[in-house]
Amino acid sequence: MASTEISRLESISDLHKFNSLPAPEHPLISLLDYGLVKRDPNVRELKWIQSYYSISLKRNVAGKYRYGQQSYDFDEGLMTFFSPDQVISVELIESDVTTNPPSGWILAIHPDFLFGTSLARTIGKYPFFKYSVREALFLSEKEENTILGILKNIQTEYQANIDQFSQQIIINQLELLLSYAERFYQRQFLTRKKSNHQLLQKLEEELDRYFEEEQAINNGLPSVHDLADDLNVTPDYLSSMLKTETGLTTQQHIHHKVIELAKVKLSVSSSSVSEIAYSLGFEHPQSFSKFFKSKTKQTPGEYRISFN
Repeated sequence: MASTEISRLESISDLHKFNSLPAPEHPLISLLDYGLVKRDPNVRELKWIQSYYSISLKRNVAGKYRYGQQSYDFDEGLMTFFSPDQVISVELIESDVTTNPPSGWILAIHPDFLFGTSLARTIGKYPFFKYSVREALFLSEKEENTILGILKNIQTEYQANIDQFSQQIIINQLELLLSYAERFYQRQFLTRKKSNHQLLQKLEEELDRYFEEEQAINNGLPSVHDLADDLNVTPDYLSSMLKTETGLTTQQHIHHKVIELAKVKLSVSSSSVSEIAYSLGFEHPQSFSKFFKSKTKQTPGEYRISFN
């Protein structure tokens, strides 16, 4: 079976075309009616890379989502948050659209819209835009109405006559929406083991920081012992907690993170395999290739070709 071709959505206009919708009213921000999205009934899988942030509020989603090659739990949830330059795919599933028609909204924001604002610096810090949160946000009816009100405020503002205040008003509404999302996610996670979740989130933050600061280039892959020290727990405790919560030991968790980062770099960057290997902490590209194939059954080159 041939792999599904990846669509590259570089603009809000591309998003509208991808969903068979009229041209957007604003080139950098748009609120799409999910109920109006049209799909080819013969297509069973969609795969794309988007150059914008998207925040979705959807019901009756007829598909299984994957985000960054990981399953994304959207079976009963309502809200999802996707960031630019990540691979997103959905396996479309036949459903009775007569009794359960899809509905909701997709807010798309191009990074250029955020240029020069405080949100441009902070939006990437919201955890629900990262791989560490791979589940949709569940909302009560009251919470859903709150989010809907903000989305409609944003739409009303960009549909009005644009003036010198328009961008900041919309940014304020976006920040309000993201603050509510943080609150609602926190409420959602409180139903689980709070301390373990916090430790897992801190581990993700430590790994993100390690690779974002390019420490791997000089220090190699992060060690279990150093991560445990940074989190103020013993290596055995950390691995036991992870095994219980994720089914992976700390070492396996590190390897999983490296593979996910490698996949992103291979699929969306023009860096050579050697450059990617060094950036992830491998002294020799051959070691990286062997490691990658042991985890994915493909060489880095074969994986990259599958995206072209």
